[in-house]
Amino acid sequence: MGVGKSTVGALVAERLGCVYRDTDDDIVAAEGRSIADIFVDEGEPAFRAIERRAVREALAGHDGVLALGGGSVLDADTRALLAGHQVVYLSMEVEEAVQRTGLNVARPLLAVNPRKQWRELMEARRHLYTEVARAVVATDGRTPDEVAQAVLDALELKEA
Repeated sequence: MGVGKSTVGALVAERLGCVYRDTDDDIVAAEGRSIADIFVDEGEPAFRAIERRAVREALAGHDGVLALGGGSVLDADTRALLAGHQVVYLSMEVEEAVQRTGLNVARPLLAVNPRKQWRELMEARRHLYTEVARAVVATDGRTPDEVAQAVLDALELKEA
């Protein structure tokens, strides 16, 4: 959350000459409401089911750069679908997250004590991110352009 996946994903896609897509955007478009609203109205399990379908559909029908929501790797089926894809985990420390977002944006899983919640989420998810990732790219102290280049370098991809 707040790592810059949308910005970096769009930059990587532009440099590769392909299309960028974000499953969070797909969910909002399909559901006609924000992710935060889905969490509030239906709860996290319902959102995760919607997210699982969105990721499955996107992986099946998209050949460009695809950004996934931070919790999508919680689902074992999604992790299995990611096998064989060039997955990059964009990592960030909590101090950087605070600087970038102040941890005060509309993020349903960070509603109470955002620093503590962010740390707990990362502790619970980090091993899943590294499990599916072909490369880990630290974003701390880097501009989006620098992160995009690091992604291309890590995957040994050349710009179009």
